[in-house]
Amino acid sequence: MQDDLLARAKAWLAEDPDADTRTELARLIDAGDHDELTARFAGTLQFGTAGLRGELGAGPMRMNRSVVIRAAAGLAAYLKKQGHTDGLVVIGYDARHKSADFARDTAAVMTGAGLRAAVLPRPLPTPVLAFAIRHLGAVAGVEVTASHNPPRDNGYKVYLGDGSQIVPPADADIAAEIDAVRTLRDVPRPDTGWQTLDDDVLDAYLTRTDAVLAPGSPRTARTVYTAMHGVGKDTLLAAFARAGFPRPTLVTEQAEPDPDFPTVAFPNPEEPGAMDLAFAAARESAPDLIIANDPDADRLAVAVPDAAEATGWRMLRGDEVGALLAAHLVTREAHGTFAESIVSSSLLARIAAKANLPHVETLTGFKWIARVEDIRYGYEEALGYCVDPEGVRDKDGITAALLITELASTLKQADRTLLDLLDDIAVEHGLHATDQLSVRVEDLSLIAAAMNRLREQPPSTLAGLPVTTAEDLTRGTDTLPPTDGLRYTLDGARVIVRPSGTEPKLKCYLEVVVPVAALADLPAARAKAADLLTALKRDLSTAAGI
Repeated sequence: MQDDLLARAKAWLAEDPDADTRTELARLIDAGDHDELTARFAGTLQFGTAGLRGELGAGPMRMNRSVVIRAAAGLAAYLKKQGHTDGLVVIGYDARHKSADFARDTAAVMTGAGLRAAVLPRPLPTPVLAFAIRHLGAVAGVEVTASHNPPRDNGYKVYLGDGSQIVPPADADIAAEIDAVRTLRDVPRPDTGWQTLDDDVLDAYLTRTDAVLAPGSPRTARTVYTAMHGVGKDTLLAAFARAGFPRPTLVTEQAEPDPDFPTVAFPNPEEPGAMDLAFAAARESAPDLIIANDPDADRLAVAVPDAAEATGWRMLRGDEVGALLAAHLVTREAHGTFAESIVSSSLLARIAAKANLPHVETLTGFKWIARVEDIRYGYEEALGYCVDPEGVRDKDGITAALLITELASTLKQADRTLLDLLDDIAVEHGLHATDQLSVRVEDLSLIAAAMNRLREQPPSTLAGLPVTTAEDLTRGTDTLPPTDGLRYTLDGARVIVRPSGTEPKLKCYLEVVVPVAALADLPAARAKAADLLTALKRDLSTAAGI
C-alpha cells in the first residue's frame, strides 16, 4: 500500500506544472511523510454544485493547478457535448493566492479545446463575472474564488449560460468528464489565443447598477465601508459615486486586496471580531450605517447605530436585511416573485403575501434561488441578496449595498432609521427572530454522526415546544428536490439542520415567531424570543450530540 501511495505521488509530481507545489510534494516524498501523503492522495476533491473548494497545496485532495486544469478540461468536454463547440467561456478571479494562475490555466484549456475564452482584466467582484456571462452571451463562466473561506483555501465556481451557478445533473455530468481526464498530457494548453477583456464589461456592469435605484430617490446616507481585504473596494466606490451617494469612509486597514487577510481570523463579516475595525472607524466618523463585503463582494453585511450595544453598533442579521430590502421594494411597487432558501426567515413569505406578490422557497444556495421563474428579488440568510436578477442572476453585494443605502437615505429624510422600519415590520407581521447554531469540525464524520443521531432519535420537543412535524429532506417534498437536511416545525418556531456545502460545519437554523400587537409590546416580545432561541440551541445541541 505504501509503495502504491509513493507511486501515485511520484506520478502526480512528474506532471505537476507548478514549481511551488512540485517543491512541496517532492519534500513530502523525500521525507517519507506517510500521513501527509495519505491525506493528499486519499481521493480527489469532489466537483459538485459548489464547484471545487479546498485548501491550497499539492495532490488531488488540494486546490492546485493540476486539479484546476482537470476541472477546466472536464467543463470544456461537457460544454462541447452540449453542442457548444465554439462557445464563449468568461473567466473571473479574486485576489487569493494562485487565483490568477488558475484563471489563466482555465483560459488555456478552453482555448485548447476549441472554445473561445475571455478573462476579466484584473481581480474583480464575483457579481461582475456573473453579469459578464449574460452581457456577452457566453455559454459558461468560471469564477476562481473561495469567497469568505480562510486564507489557505481557494475555489472554482462554475456558471452556465443563463448566468446561474450549476445545479444537478450538470454537476455530475461535469464531474464524470473530469474523472475521464487520465493525464495532463492529454489536455492541450496553448500559451496564447484567449482574450483579456478591457473595462467595457465593468463599465456595463456599473451602468446597470444605477438601475436598482429609484430615479430621484434620496442619496444622503453616510457610510463606513470595509472590503475585508477583498476585491470589492474599487467597484463599490465607483458604483456609489455614479449613484451620487457620499463617498464611503474606508476601513483603510482592510481596503486593499490581501490574500493573507491579516486583520481577521476568517474574512467573513459574520465571524466574531471581523467587523471590529469597521466599528472603530464608525465611532470616529459617526455614519448612518456600516456596509461590508466579503472578499469576492457577492455578500453584504450591514450594521446600524445602537446605543444598547457595547460597540455602539449592531450587526443586522441577514434575515433582517432581507426583510428590509423586501419592504423597500414593495414600497417601490416592485412586481415579480420574491424568492428565498428554506433556511431563511419565513418573514419574506408574509411580506410578499401582504403585497399580493408570489413567493417561492428553494433549497439552500443562489444556484437554486436564481432559477425561480419571474424572480424579482431573492435572498438567503447568509448575507446574500439578488436585487437585479436581469443583470446578475446571483447574489451581489454591490447592488445590495446601493439599495440598502437608498433605503437608509429615504428613512433619514423622514428622520427615521433602519431599526425603526424593522420595528414597524415586526408589528405588522410578527417578530421573526432568527439565530444559528454552527459547529465547525476537523473530523467530517462528526457531522454525519450528528445527522444520523437526529434521524434515528428525532426530538419530540425543543425549548418546551412540541415538534408538530419532522421532515427528512433527503426524501424531498412536494416543492423541493431531495437534499441532506432535517426540518422540524414547532408551534411558533422552526428548526432546520444541514451540513454546510462549502465548509466543514454543521449548521442549524433557528426561527421563532412572536405576535406583536403594538410597538410598546416589542421589548417583551424580544425577551421572549431570545429565551426561546437560547432554549432551542441548548436542546438541539443535546439532541444532536454536538
